[in-house]
Amino acid sequence: MRDSKKITGSIKKENTFIKHFPSLTILGIVFLLDRLSKNYILDYFKTSDTEIVVNNYLNFDLIWNSGVAFGFFSFNNTLTYQLMTVLILIIIIFLIYFFFKSNSREKLFFALVIGGATGNLFDRLIYFSVPDFIDFHYKEFHWFTFNIADIFITTGIICILFYEIFKKEA
Repeated sequence: MRDSKKITGSIKKENTFIKHFPSLTILGIVFLLDRLSKNYILDYFKTSDTEIVVNNYLNFDLIWNSGVAFGFFSFNNTLTYQLMTVLILIIIIFLIYFFFKSNSREKLFFALVIGGATGNLFDRLIYFSVPDFIDFHYKEFHWFTFNIADIFITTGIICILFYEIFKKEA
């Protein structure tokens, strides 16, 4: 009797891993893409101070962001910055909780947000700021400078919102 419980428990653990594997893979890929893009930009700007002009609407130019999304709430005060970083960590922990409680489609959306958020949190902890470098513009109007993590965070949040608004009641 005892052995059958062990087998059942190990099968259940294996099924849980398989259930989360695709979303965890997406989360890891998002984090990796963010790290690779930031490392490339940081390496480039170590040897050059010239922005990369892709076309008339897109440049890559390094800006250090000590705030949150799109530079909002930037602080020069160390204590405020540290409190904001702790708040971001707490939000990520809540997102991880929702990740494990959600269905498979929602897991993918949460994986996008968590992968991007952990990428930016990594920068906050290592560099005490987040490197933003994607600069969309039209003539003299420039949108907020952002990074790959911000793209995934925004995409994941939009997907979660649309899913919650349009999901059918079972």
